[in-house]
Amino acid sequence: GLFMGRFDWGAIHPFPLQSTEDRDQGDAFLERLSTFLHEKVDPDEIDRTGEIPPDVIEELARMGAFGIKVPPAYGGLGLSQTNYCRAATLLGSWCANLAALLSAHQSIGVPQPLILFGTEEQKRRYLPRVAKGEISAFALTESSVGSDPAKMETHAEPTADGSAFVLNGEKLWCTNGTKAGVIVVMARTPSMMVNGRPRNQITAFVVETGWPGVEIVHRCRFMGLKALYNAVIRFKDVRVPRENILLGEGKGLRVALVTLNTGRLTLPAACAGLAKRCLDISRRWASSREQWGQPIGRHAAIADKLARMATAIFAMESMAFAAASQVDRDKKADIRIEAAMAKMWGSEAAWEIINEAMQIRGGRGYETVESLRARGEEPVPVERFLRDARINTIFEGSSEIMRLFLAREALDPHLKVAAPVLDSRLPLGKRIVPALQAGLLYAGWYLRLLLPTGPGPRVNPLLRPHLKYARRTSRRLARTLFHSMLRHGPKLERQQLLLGRLVEIGTELWLMSTSLSRAQTLLDRGEAGDDLLTLVDCLCHQARTRIETGFLAHRRNADRCGYRLSRGLLGGRIKTVPDRA
Repeated sequence: GLFMGRFDWGAIHPFPLQSTEDRDQGDAFLERLSTFLHEKVDPDEIDRTGEIPPDVIEELARMGAFGIKVPPAYGGLGLSQTNYCRAATLLGSWCANLAALLSAHQSIGVPQPLILFGTEEQKRRYLPRVAKGEISAFALTESSVGSDPAKMETHAEPTADGSAFVLNGEKLWCTNGTKAGVIVVMARTPSMMVNGRPRNQITAFVVETGWPGVEIVHRCRFMGLKALYNAVIRFKDVRVPRENILLGEGKGLRVALVTLNTGRLTLPAACAGLAKRCLDISRRWASSREQWGQPIGRHAAIADKLARMATAIFAMESMAFAAASQVDRDKKADIRIEAAMAKMWGSEAAWEIINEAMQIRGGRGYETVESLRARGEEPVPVERFLRDARINTIFEGSSEIMRLFLAREALDPHLKVAAPVLDSRLPLGKRIVPALQAGLLYAGWYLRLLLPTGPGPRVNPLLRPHLKYARRTSRRLARTLFHSMLRHGPKLERQQLLLGRLVEIGTELWLMSTSLSRAQTLLDRGEAGDDLLTLVDCLCHQARTRIETGFLAHRRNADRCGYRLSRGLLGGRIKTVPDRA
């Protein structure tokens, strides 16, 4: 709606805060988890050895951490998506390796797609196993397949009697793969004919790693997340029963996309936990470290960093929990846009926060905990945080892919209207009527974008100007996108930098909206006061600055010359370093 100029305050306000009952259920589990993490889990030792101790995994299984959302009827805790995100926040603040283990297991591994799409027989067979601690994984990526499944080479052919499929291929970067007992595997199955043409089909299978033909070829190692059990997995003539297909033959992409939408919410929640830890470390250091006669936190350069950390954390939580509440109301809710925005913005903001935390700590931030401890200083793991956090803007959909996805979603309403007009394959006569219809539709729509927004909802006086700005700017964003369509026509989809800026503006408006709604709801319930108003007022001023910068860059930028330069670099015509001075 934001990209079309529709600012629907009623859809996000009042903010969907947890009910007392739901929060109490989450608190009971989170208290046990927090105590266990602080008393039994040494994240620096896990980082040093690259292994999670077996007793840690066993205790997590005993407390139900592998089945947080699995219904009690199948042996899980049956907690809400919101409480699951709260657990991710806690894990993200303490140990990224454990956060990755549990998230890959139940956000994108077997539990989530089974809960959404599994048959009753599949649920009875597998959910109790994974809820009790049998680790699961998700296998989609291949050496030539990242975000483009059309190039998928792993394939499954039906047996002669049709009772099973024979799976062959190799999957890359399968998180939890070296430990998993069950995996969701995406594979090509025979094409089906549609209107006389073959249509590729991708199917989701539940595969057990103990079956003949499944081989763990290699454990991948990375800059951070040293205890990530990430694998290359090969499938050679693996017989998979037909009853292990999820949702249906040829419906694997839907399984993958819906599963990833919900799974993406875990990442900004975990990022919020990491960011909170970084803010606490930075605040304590900025208060105690003195330079030029006063704590460094009183210097404007450091004070600004702390303020941006605090506002980003509130925004991350607001976006993630707003989307999580939609899932709690409807497990199959369409949150693809909200999840993509939360993932993109949250992971990038968390990276900025950990980077600023290292800057504030200086040399002590860059130093390892072992070195700090050896010379008698507090072993603050900022260096580990930075290594572990770098992957967040890459996996479960890189920032670039999130921008492309959101851009396509923003253009989709326009393409539905204008597609017949822009389709040069159609004769001119068949394009005239659609053109007239589109012209009438757009005339009325554009006129509404120019009308005053009206008085608006009643909110706190300090927040009112920001809400008015968000409502007004959503229309400005819609007009800007429309003008870009008129200027570039069908080639607009290729203008990735231009569309990326508009996506960023839309995301900023969304984070402003959810943050304003959350703040106003807390104020209405008497659970917040002037401190929260100060934070959200600052948050909105920062977001508005980024939005105006985005609009300015939309008009004045170096996109064309940068692209020309890159073509020269790629073609070898331009050398980055001259042969001679």
